Amino acid sequence: MLVLLSGVSGAGKDTIKKELLKRMRNITTIPSYTDRLPRSDEERGKIYNFITTQEFEQKIKENEFYEYSVHHEHYYGTSKQILNDNIKKGKIIIKDIEVNGTENLLKLLKDNIKIVTIFLRVPKDELRRRLEHRIEKSSIKEIELRLNRFDYEESKIGIYDYVIKNDNLEKTVQIIMTIIENEYKLK
Repeated sequence: MLVLLSGVSGAGKDTIKKELLKRMRNITTIPSYTDRLPRSDEERGKIYNFITTQEFEQKIKENEFYEYSVHHEHYYGTSKQILNDNIKKGKIIIKDIEVNGTENLLKLLKDNIKIVTIFLRVPKDELRRRLEHRIEKSSIKEIELRLNRFDYEESKIGIYDYVIKNDNLEKTVQIIMTIIENEYKLK
């Protein structure tokens, strides 16, 4: 089973994913590929495989991605090999992914694997506060870039199975754990 977790940048996808990985036994995650530089707290190969733009574009030419897109001026993509290897292991895979990636994976894989889609909502003023605390002050451009995508991402809510307001971490994690457990039983 593949659980796709989306939401605007700063909605809490990574934090929630980390909590789910700590609390649930049969769950794993797969790293996305990106050509952006790692943040100071990011470990290579955990959440992202960091590669150069040239390496990313070579992988595109070699058809190594199920989906990829340019998001906030950087490439992001889902490796066919990494996803397939983890599906074969029988684990529940949780992947945080932007809305275009969700649409693409649904089109490509929904007939072959059970996919559960979850969108995390956060009010725009709360999002600004989170981004200001997460992104270095010198990068006002980065904050504005992410806020400008808010309405577009919110417009895609209709493709999601579940939409959750993420205003309380513990409550959100508990809701998502229940969703995963129930959907896995239906699989």
